[in-house]
Amino acid sequence: MSVIVECVPNFSEGRDEAKVRRIADAARGVPGCAVLGVELDPDHHRSVLTLAGAPEAVAEAAFRAAAVAVREIDLNGHKGQHPRMGALDVCPFVPVHGISMEDCVALAKKAGERIGRELGVPVFLYAEAASRPERKRLPDIRKGEFEGLKAKADLEPDFGPAKVHPTAGACAVGARPFLIAFNVNLDSTDLSFAQDMAKRLRESNGGLPGVQARGFAIEDGKATQVSMNLLDFHLTSPGKVFGVVAQEAVRRGIAVKGAEVIGLIPREALELSAVDLMRPIGYSQEQVFENRLRDALGETPTLDGFLSDLASSSPTPGGGAAAALSGALGAALAGMVAGLTAGKKGYEACDGEMRGMQEKAGSLRATLARLMSEDSAAFNAVSAAMKLPKATDTDKTARTAALQAALLAASEVPLRTMRACLEVLAMARLAADKGNVNAVSDAAVAALQARAGLEGAAWNVRINAGAIKDPEAAGRLRAEAAALCAEARDLESVVLARSAARLGA
Repeated sequence: MSVIVECVPNFSEGRDEAKVRRIADAARGVPGCAVLGVELDPDHHRSVLTLAGAPEAVAEAAFRAAAVAVREIDLNGHKGQHPRMGALDVCPFVPVHGISMEDCVALAKKAGERIGRELGVPVFLYAEAASRPERKRLPDIRKGEFEGLKAKADLEPDFGPAKVHPTAGACAVGARPFLIAFNVNLDSTDLSFAQDMAKRLRESNGGLPGVQARGFAIEDGKATQVSMNLLDFHLTSPGKVFGVVAQEAVRRGIAVKGAEVIGLIPREALELSAVDLMRPIGYSQEQVFENRLRDALGETPTLDGFLSDLASSSPTPGGGAAAALSGALGAALAGMVAGLTAGKKGYEACDGEMRGMQEKAGSLRATLARLMSEDSAAFNAVSAAMKLPKATDTDKTARTAALQAALLAASEVPLRTMRACLEVLAMARLAADKGNVNAVSDAAVAALQARAGLEGAAWNVRINAGAIKDPEAAGRLRAEAAALCAEARDLESVVLARSAARLGA
């Protein structure tokens, strides 16, 4: 693996999908940088890009995305739940492989100087790149938000003008370890409970280490949310904070609608979450088969090993992992068609699309490969919750809360598989329409694999939804699964018909 850095720029736009797409597309155009994820949150009115690749390429991609955001986002009419001070609100660089935190600090300074100089936006260095102790924490820099900073005569930024940009505000650029943005959604309009939980969780108030938290109203006030940044998942995992919120919510008679990770999450954080959620039964990471195998043999399981495990009497891996594998195969085939088309004579008109599809196919293949493992982990969490003690009423209440939370989480994994498979189907359509005619049969197989993965994951959603006691949550899961299945069937039909037409069959 070469030198890899991650960058997670946050933009103050979460409702206009076309605008966010233009911001993301600007980053996609940089060779050596992959756009691993794009997430929009309309309640927070915020979007998050996850970029990864060679340091200079990632910095260039972040700058190009920032330039589009500065041009298109006007904070004067922006209202959302999340605090913000700029169109590009925050831009952190994170060391992944072969690069130190000091290198990321240097990268942040270089990127910040360019943003200030070329885009005319004041830039504050934060976290490990902070030039002053009082600027280490992002909330301290962003205090007063866009409106408050606009009233100041001299901001004293690290780079750029001393006053905010009239429409794009100011931004923070820095370097930090991996951060997890994690939200717990509550089926309650009682905002005071969400705010009180956030206050109790915050490290600054004596709560859990490395936790920043706020309470918000979401869904037009029909629900509430405890929104958190977990600054060090080794100290506090998503599973740990979820357990604290869920336990107190049950005590107060408030239902937990679910939880969500914004952006991407390291696999280790999932394992640590499992440890925290399954602590009552004495579970540890040493019990994870892949970890023990890696430690013993210094290698990861092969496809043959996976198939042997799938054929065994163990419940994991199961149908959900197989569905994700099917989708990953479809993504790999779509990427192959793109690779056989890009740069080839006669296909110059679609060269850019094919190169973009190659990159996206690789990202989706990696996502679906991770979902294979996450499906097994989610099932294990449900099994662990079922084994919790139920001797007393308190035990029963805690067990029910843990089981329902685990079922919701276990339903979200196959839903993510379905969404990823639908994206693979869309790529298969492009491959069938414009890809190398000699590989059109591979486009058809990509569609078949993707739809099989999607339909397989749908069955996992249905079986989990059947055990969820909250009828609204269960109905929401079934409805999304049904909609995705219907869209997939239509897409597959189009791909197969187009493939047949191009083959003259």
